[in-house]
Amino acid sequence: MAQLVVASLRGQEVVDYSKLGAKVIEGKTKIVYDLVDHPGKVLIESKDRITAGNNARAHDMEGKAKISTSTANSVFELLNNAGIKTHWLHQHGDRSYIAYKCHMIPIEWVTRRIATGSFLKRNPGVPEGYKFCPPKLETFYKDDENNDPQWSFEQCLAYGKSYGGLLIGRNELQIMEKMTVAIFEILEKAWATLNCSLIDMKIEFGVKDGTTTLSALLQRFRNKIVKESKESRTLLNTKPRGRVAIFMGSPTDTPHCEKIRAVCNSLGIPCELRVTSAHKQTDQTMRLLGEYEGEGIPTVFIAVAGRSNGLGPVLSGNTSWPVINCPPITADWGAQDLWSSLRLPSGLGCGTVTQPEAAALAAAQILGLSDHVVWAKLKVKQLNTWISLVEADRKVRDDQ
Repeated sequence: MAQLVVASLRGQEVVDYSKLGAKVIEGKTKIVYDLVDHPGKVLIESKDRITAGNNARAHDMEGKAKISTSTANSVFELLNNAGIKTHWLHQHGDRSYIAYKCHMIPIEWVTRRIATGSFLKRNPGVPEGYKFCPPKLETFYKDDENNDPQWSFEQCLAYGKSYGGLLIGRNELQIMEKMTVAIFEILEKAWATLNCSLIDMKIEFGVKDGTTTLSALLQRFRNKIVKESKESRTLLNTKPRGRVAIFMGSPTDTPHCEKIRAVCNSLGIPCELRVTSAHKQTDQTMRLLGEYEGEGIPTVFIAVAGRSNGLGPVLSGNTSWPVINCPPITADWGAQDLWSSLRLPSGLGCGTVTQPEAAALAAAQILGLSDHVVWAKLKVKQLNTWISLVEADRKVRDDQ
């Protein structure tokens, strides 16, 4: 019987999930229950059960359910915050979480970074520990009686069945391929912050009730602890560690700066606006720069100054942190003003972009080099752009 927690506190709202309905399914390590008062949602409870070799080896381990639930919630929070569509909604107690009810697609997607385990048995001659670059992607049809046979892309395509009103065709398979690798790479970077290596990962996809949206459902991951530490036993960080500071030479540049901040906010990156003139108050500019450096928070500076841009070069010449020029181009002297950002004195490394969105994305890519949360959001932004183009192509094709 599932462990019940009468209510979950979400913000200021108390939601009652105490009334369990029928058992939807019971697997090797989890039980799924309908929720009487919440149609379209389920409670997923973990077991103290460990399995291997398609359940050939299994035993109970006290406390495993709490650990796996805590890890799952942390992982799904990271993925959801990055923009990946999953079934997960929020944690519920220490052994369960609340999720959308989905129509499961019986295809397992396995991503591997390191050759080990069953892969070596199926591919004799490949050395143990071989590293796949890019990650190796495999698919398996869920069929316990036949030990989940491996399928090629063509076999998955020929399967041709619908789930939740969604026909699993070429576009859907390509989207699942792309999402699977993106999820693996996001979690791989997150694992690295805990001194762990992500070896391989298995996920499945489902279609949410009432929609034709694919949702990712993480099934299993295998990691290797590289160095034992306190950090390796903590939850994954889901908040960016860095920030963007926009220095503008005049308050009239505020609308231009707000466009930059809007893109930073969409990526979850804290962004601050300051007004300071390198020409008219050099001492104040240096004081502000010193304050930001002294706080020790990874920061990318964006200099917004038109006409004669001394702000970006002065910042770049007095800090080892990255500086990006993003001058507000005007119709009258814009072409001439731009040269003050492009033509720099020797020894300065601040780059110049003219579009606010490009400045914010460039800053995010710099922060993403050392921040897996920002990197994940950029990865998903690229993924969603790719998916939108696939869907646009399908619509154009269908409309002909």
